[in-house]
Amino acid sequence: MAELTWGRRYLMCPPRYFEIAYEINPWMHRDVTVDPDRALAQWEGLRRTLEEAGADVELLDPVPGAPDLVFTANAGFVNAGRFVPSNFAHPERQVETPHDLAWFIQHDYRIDRLPANVHYEGAGDSLPFGKVLLAGYRTRSDAASHVHLSALLHVAVRSIELLDDRLYHLDLTFCPLDERRAIIAPTAWDAYGRRVVASVVAEPLVLSADEALSFCANSIVVGKTVIMPCCPPPVGRQLERWGFDVAICAVDEFLKAGGGCRCLTLPLDIDLTTSVSPG
Repeated sequence: MAELTWGRRYLMCPPRYFEIAYEINPWMHRDVTVDPDRALAQWEGLRRTLEEAGADVELLDPVPGAPDLVFTANAGFVNAGRFVPSNFAHPERQVETPHDLAWFIQHDYRIDRLPANVHYEGAGDSLPFGKVLLAGYRTRSDAASHVHLSALLHVAVRSIELLDDRLYHLDLTFCPLDERRAIIAPTAWDAYGRRVVASVVAEPLVLSADEALSFCANSIVVGKTVIMPCCPPPVGRQLERWGFDVAICAVDEFLKAGGGCRCLTLPLDIDLTTSVSPG
């Protein structure tokens, strides 16, 4: 089975200033305290696990006043050396965009912007499967962003409406595994979105509603290694049958803010002209 051709190069941001400073999703509560030492140890553990699996990690410098900069998946979307920065829905996160842009400009990416009035939250709501870009909307991203993404990136974009505010980004409900398989949480999607995924994913690993809320779809795939914040036994058994190795990375400090393993990483090596390897 052909592996994903992307997922071996990531951007991460150390959690030096990570805290629960505001509430913009159902998981966040300002009275919850983050343990900074534990958060750093978990972040370093995730980075180490990625590198041991064969991925390269590049770093974005943290800045005070941007506690969620650590969730680099939301910085934007990268495709073949082009960067589409996010237009964050919440003012609390809009402060991140200049720092994200500075990194990509410094590293010679072409910058393609969406209209300023269209909300879009990057790889959190955009995941490739084959040569199609699956894109979530409603909670954080606007459906209108999908038309602009398709035009900017010259790719087919398929829309999925996210119905559960607790699963507010697509990457909490969908994880590509290889050219035919993906972890999916269809209870979080509208009927059209379920049909879209059924039309492109030949072999889905279907999560129950409770399994989806464990954030196990918010996982990272590096070749045959699936790096997960947790792995319910039925999910682990199916992944093992398919030949994947599971690596559990505790990220419970970041789950306090509603972010898991994939939220902490932005893939830099996506190229939707060659999304799967030849064999």
